[in-house]
Amino acid sequence: MNWDLLLTHASLATFVGEASYGLLNDAAVACQDGQIVWIGSMRDLPAASAATAREVHDLDGALVTPGLIDCHTHLVFGGDRAQEFDLRLNGATYEDIARAGGGIVSTVRATRNASEDELLAQSLPRARALLEDGVTTLEIKSGYGLELSAERNMLRVARRIGEGLGVHVQTSFLGLHALPPEYKDRRDDYVDLVCNEMLPALADEGLIDAVDAFCEGIGFTRAETQRVFEHARQLGLRVKLHAEQLSDLDGAALVAEFGGLSADHLEYLSDSGIQAMARAGTVAVLLPGAFYALRETKLPPVSALRSHGVPIAIATDCNPGTSPLLSLRLAANMACTLFRMTPEEALRGITVNAARALGLHDRGTLAVGKRADLVVWHAKQPAELCYWISGGLVRQVWIGGVAA
Repeated sequence: MNWDLLLTHASLATFVGEASYGLLNDAAVACQDGQIVWIGSMRDLPAASAATAREVHDLDGALVTPGLIDCHTHLVFGGDRAQEFDLRLNGATYEDIARAGGGIVSTVRATRNASEDELLAQSLPRARALLEDGVTTLEIKSGYGLELSAERNMLRVARRIGEGLGVHVQTSFLGLHALPPEYKDRRDDYVDLVCNEMLPALADEGLIDAVDAFCEGIGFTRAETQRVFEHARQLGLRVKLHAEQLSDLDGAALVAEFGGLSADHLEYLSDSGIQAMARAGTVAVLLPGAFYALRETKLPPVSALRSHGVPIAIATDCNPGTSPLLSLRLAANMACTLFRMTPEEALRGITVNAARALGLHDRGTLAVGKRADLVVWHAKQPAELCYWISGGLVRQVWIGGVAA
């Protein structure tokens, strides 16, 4: 077999089949032209495979998983908001800071003042940190520009990160993230700008994979969000939504009505919203980093999501204000400790369910025909990836069959 890559004597967490984690012990996986072409027990490995494969690694029982997928990040931004962390710890709430001109708007100022190259220089270290933790696919949102040129810069930087690091980047246009200061008393005019100018222009330039919005009391209303979703649908773009983080505006049901990829945050998600998501196949993306950083006490309804069969994904929500988190593995640990998810649920949340939250069906599991996104870990069993709170566990990464 003239395979490009063959990993032997591995413990494979495939996330396929009935076994816990889809685990295959003393197994092998082979890749050719960027895809998995063979997987199975060592005893079934075709004879002479190790002699003819171009690259062979005997892993001596090490754990292999699909590449991790961070399906919700705001990784591209200017500046930081460490001072707001200080303010919150001295008693200010997220809403207090936002209404005083801080929060998202302060990052908008820093992002608008940065050139595209400066944004790239600031964002690359954050992306590298995620990759060093086993991430091979990540989503990056705009939403800190809130004007056409700055939003374009953010999305171009996201594309450049993917090209420069060899990682797959999905982009989401988040024009309805916050009301820019110059539109303080002209909400309708800003929503018109997003719908009629920014969204079509950026879509025409090929910079958008999906459309997102912040449907919240300090963000945008359900009706405003619906307007943007309708324009996204006309352009053939999928939608997702920041929903029910601070209150219940029935955003999850709205995104489900549009066949949305995901509803994210969801601490205040209602049972009717859960049922709508279940019917639509919309993924619940939980963001324990923001829950932790904001010292939230309202837990997302994990048990109800389970009972209704809603797929649950986990992401870092990497952003400067409410989740300065640069480890997807730590997000999985937080999902276990804070949200009482099992290690298998958390790991499925950063692989197969995260892929589904991005509409990517060619990754997230180890199976023939899937992308050869593989991580070899300094670990023997999957639960270790959630058990260790920090530390470098990555041993080797391949993205599309190419060593990272």
